[in-house]
Amino acid sequence: MTQIAFILLCHKDPDGVIAQTLRLTEVGDCVSIHFDARSSQADYARIRTALAGNPRVTFARRRIRCGWGEWSLVAATLEAVRAALTDFPGATHFYMLSGDCMPIKTAEFAHAFLEREDADYIESFDFFGSDWIKTGIKEERLIYRHWFNERQRKWWFYKSLELQQKFGLSRKIPEDLQMRIGSQWWCLRRRTVEAVLDFLKRRPDIPRFFSTTWIPDETFFQTLVAHLVPDREICSRTLTFLMFTDYGMPVTFYDDHHDLLLAQGYLFARKISPEAKALKDRLGALYAETGRQFAISDEGRRQFAYLTSRGREGRRFARRFWEVEASIGRNRTLMVVACKKWHVAKRLADRVQGLTGIPAVHYLFNEQATPLPDLGGIETTLEKRMRHRRALVRMLFEHWQTDQLLLCVDPGSIELIEDFAHDRAQMRLLEIDCQFSDDYLVGHARRVGLAGPETPVSAMDQLLPTIRYDVKFESERLRDLDLAGHSRLRQTAGVAENAAVLADFLEIPAETAREIAATDYLFVD
Repeated sequence: MTQIAFILLCHKDPDGVIAQTLRLTEVGDCVSIHFDARSSQADYARIRTALAGNPRVTFARRRIRCGWGEWSLVAATLEAVRAALTDFPGATHFYMLSGDCMPIKTAEFAHAFLEREDADYIESFDFFGSDWIKTGIKEERLIYRHWFNERQRKWWFYKSLELQQKFGLSRKIPEDLQMRIGSQWWCLRRRTVEAVLDFLKRRPDIPRFFSTTWIPDETFFQTLVAHLVPDREICSRTLTFLMFTDYGMPVTFYDDHHDLLLAQGYLFARKISPEAKALKDRLGALYAETGRQFAISDEGRRQFAYLTSRGREGRRFARRFWEVEASIGRNRTLMVVACKKWHVAKRLADRVQGLTGIPAVHYLFNEQATPLPDLGGIETTLEKRMRHRRALVRMLFEHWQTDQLLLCVDPGSIELIEDFAHDRAQMRLLEIDCQFSDDYLVGHARRVGLAGPETPVSAMDQLLPTIRYDVKFESERLRDLDLAGHSRLRQTAGVAENAAVLADFLEIPAETAREIAATDYLFVD
């Protein structure tokens, strides 16, 4: 039978710590608390008094003064783990939590989840081979000694690093360890925790080494678990749902995130805002519920990336400097068709090519499966196509031995369009203005991975206005480019009006343009 011993690291909000502990122990789980020694003694006494007599609560025997990025966080964790092992002999799993974490599943669900697979849940990626570290120092975390806190004593931190580098004072990593890295929010089996502590007793050199590394809570347990446990028994993931902004800061969840959180395939979430009173109340009551079913959609991170790039953190209007290998060609005409409904643009492109002979290419910068001729490998991936965009388009002109080429792009590819507009070739832009039903937008969200079949209705209701606004905003951005050759084809316009637009855009006879505009299936969903 599964019993979880939660290792709770906290430094503030005594009322929240008390409430969280009572919720977790109410269903039979246990909590081992480490309250930062830097924090108020009165707050700590308040917690101890409120939880006194609860047999499922214990406290670290020694309180550590903790600092971000320091060994002190690992030391505090080890103190709480040792207390939990001693006082909770029936605990089968040890789960790291902070005071900002809340359950997003029931205890019933969590226990059943852990019973399904005999495994440790901890992110454990190759330290040197993975790209887990996005910014800042990397190998320097390990091969140099760090005695100063980077946030509190920045000058000393970097000066000591500079001096060690200058005088060649690097050190070796323990030879028998393959360094691993990952999130500090793990869930480990009892025998794994016991194996780690036994290993530390035999190898005092290991904690001595990690004690002067930088941010060891992201490497210590991750490395030792991988060293002591077979790969097949490690799930390299965290069971706590957390996200980070582009600036490396944790995303905070608020009252309107309830349905989104419950739809994620995790047991807890971090960080819940202190002001999210309603969310805390609902999640607090959730853990003790029984018989609750959860529809898991797991699109939270994709939605966050989408929403933040569309306004919460601002939009980019400035031109980006892409790698430019050559011009498309001064005497060539590139006709760009921008349409959010890809099937409409594809139908138009095929119709134009069939009636005029102008070569047409579908969404080659947006869709991997776009049919393309063999161009020596430059066309094989979207990344290569985008990196060598002008060279690729020039090669298409040369492949078909033409001076005119029609190209479909998504209107969100504003930098791509702007880049082509700055080329010596003549570029014309045809924007297709379509009508969008809610059903279509739902389908679009699913196609691009923003939603799935299990996405809650409430979450979708919040997402749709943003997608609809995004489509409108993309059109405004295209107009802001103020291109001389910008035309608009409208779904709501008549055949005559659209024929005139096509005749001007394609420079073709009015009769041919009217035949294209009269295509009865052009705008059909």
